[in-house]
Amino acid sequence: MDTAGSAFLRDALRTFRGYKTRTEKAFAQLQPQDWFQQIDPEANSIAVIVKHMAGNMRSRWTDFLSSDGEKPNRNRDSEFILDASTTPDRVLEWWQEGWTKVFAAIEPLQSADLEKKVTIAGHEHTVLEAINRQLTHYAEHVGQIIFLAKHFRGSEWKTLSIPKGQSVTATDALERRRLMERA
Repeated sequence: MDTAGSAFLRDALRTFRGYKTRTEKAFAQLQPQDWFQQIDPEANSIAVIVKHMAGNMRSRWTDFLSSDGEKPNRNRDSEFILDASTTPDRVLEWWQEGWTKVFAAIEPLQSADLEKKVTIAGHEHTVLEAINRQLTHYAEHVGQIIFLAKHFRGSEWKTLSIPKGQSVTATDALERRRLMERA
């Protein structure tokens, strides 16, 4: 029997996978220098945002059910500093390592696990609350990355969704697909 908990876990995984895929489509459009550009001196580059996300993912999802999600060996401040040897390939390694942790922690969960308690920085959360917390956090950063990538690519940007002025065409195509699937 499908429960609300199972549906939540499936949807959370679908959403996390969607974040990862959309962001990787933005990454694919970047030039090497785009990874490290800042739009102002206080802003984070795409590489810094990825390093921070990966540090968060490593901390939150390692031993997810059995240890505090804010690991004592995490140095959050260092996630906002890149050294001169950082390359786009290294940034992509951080990205993949982080998402591997996310999926390894969530995929085995069952509905009953959603009510279990976990801690993050000493504060108790249900597993459901902890997942929602990360869905929100990652959405913010994915949006930042996509915004920056689009800004840097300018007129060369290939949209990740429906292009401007093509909503009606896209809606019509979706409706045609649905009708064909029903036939």
